[in-house]
Amino acid sequence: MNEITKLKTVQDYCDLFGIEALHPLISIVNCDKMKPIRHGRRLYNIYGILLKDSDCGIMNYGKSVYDYEKGTVLFAAPGQVMGINDDGQLHQPAGWALVFHPELLRGTPLAHSIKDYTYFSYNTNEALHLSENERHTITECKEKIEAELQYPSDKHSKPLILDNVKLLLDYCIRFYDRQFTTRENMNRDILSRLESLLDDYFRYGKPATEGLPTVQYCADRLCLSPNYLSDLLRNTTELSALKHIQLKALDVAKARMYDTDTSVSEIAYSLGFQYPQHFIRWFKRMTGFTPGEYREQ
Repeated sequence: MNEITKLKTVQDYCDLFGIEALHPLISIVNCDKMKPIRHGRRLYNIYGILLKDSDCGIMNYGKSVYDYEKGTVLFAAPGQVMGINDDGQLHQPAGWALVFHPELLRGTPLAHSIKDYTYFSYNTNEALHLSENERHTITECKEKIEAELQYPSDKHSKPLILDNVKLLLDYCIRFYDRQFTTRENMNRDILSRLESLLDDYFRYGKPATEGLPTVQYCADRLCLSPNYLSDLLRNTTELSALKHIQLKALDVAKARMYDTDTSVSEIAYSLGFQYPQHFIRWFKRMTGFTPGEYREQ
């Protein structure tokens, strides 16, 4: 059976693994306190940060699969499905999980900034691989949260817990930046594949019928999540994925300007613009010149 288990609350998550919930809205699950369990797929209505120390095999995450390596960190957000198909066997998990409900963030600055932690929507093949020092750092944050949850609640409890949650999330941004940097060869390969993808898209006239390529289109064909692609490009080139697409479209537009037998309207339609005036405004915003002015130059 591979039914999807719905995890609507922190209590649901803890009950699934037979662990006492430390707080209705946030808890730590240490896998060494769990009994062996069967694999399964779960629909999250909570946030989860999962550090695994066991070789889990093939994990399903949305529409993707991932050969889950030991010692990596995954991030789950409300609305995502994560897990491994049940093979009928019992497995002993290793590692830990920090889970918290969106309601914990209500009325706090983190409620507004949580969307900036884009790795919550990465695919599993974009997991965070920690060095030993990095692992020690985020484990310290986890332990501070866990220690605070053991204290009787007072007016300082929630701010201190949220401060440490934010600190852990911020460290993960830093460690992802390091991972982008240290995987230079892989990043260059992705950049090369993106350039080839865009070249073919324009070469075969797809904009005329399908419009300009979107970040989602490029990410799907590169087997990446849109946020991961954009974050990788920003870290590597300081330009977002959308900016890369727009600059490629601009290069094609400029090249076609040299053919004076082709009107501005024809160029606009060939690039997927429904109305020439939209193309003219876009071109001027990108270059500072109208297409006519650019041709005169």
